[in-house]
Amino acid sequence: MKYRLAIFDLDGTLLDTLQDLANSLNYALKNAGFPQRSIDEVRRFVGNGIRKLIERGVPAGTSEEETERVLADFMEHYKAHCSDSTRPYDGIDELLDALKEGEYLTAVVSNKADSAVKILCEKYFSGKFDAVVGERQGVRKKPAPDTVNSVLAQLGIDREDAVYIGDSEVDVETARNAGMDCISVEWGFRSRAELVRAGAAKIISRPSEILGEV
Repeated sequence: MKYRLAIFDLDGTLLDTLQDLANSLNYALKNAGFPQRSIDEVRRFVGNGIRKLIERGVPAGTSEEETERVLADFMEHYKAHCSDSTRPYDGIDELLDALKEGEYLTAVVSNKADSAVKILCEKYFSGKFDAVVGERQGVRKKPAPDTVNSVLAQLGIDREDAVYIGDSEVDVETARNAGMDCISVEWGFRSRAELVRAGAAKIISRPSEILGEV
């Protein structure tokens, strides 16, 4: 056992949430009379939290007041529709079961709103995580190491005994800022080329490969 704790990103790593995010963004944009965004655009916009998704989704020059209205509409819609099309990636359930059987601790750290993270983890992965943390007011989101550090403190694990697993440049930087090893996955919202450009040291193509790295 190389590590004691595996910390996972959520969107693009454990769950394919892209369609539901796009649907809620486009619902809010339509309400504001703004152009719709494609799936590929939304894929590029995600990774830095919901506010950044909205700021990237609205037209350039949109006022702060209008951006806030779009954000509020998005949040209301996403709360009711966050699991309409969302599904775990193939092999994730088996991976988490194998980690538990191997007596690893597991956690989720996401830039998604904390309430949504907890709802989705309970719906799809009930009982499979020892800690679940999303974006909360007053706590810096990834790539700042604050949420990762809170999980380490909560579970009493030294950072050298933990690994961060994610699908984006934000996750690579988060692990770097937290002083931890990182495993990058290429089935999520970023391509292998994008991960390489971000400085990813270890890239895997299937969830089962994680077992050989931890």
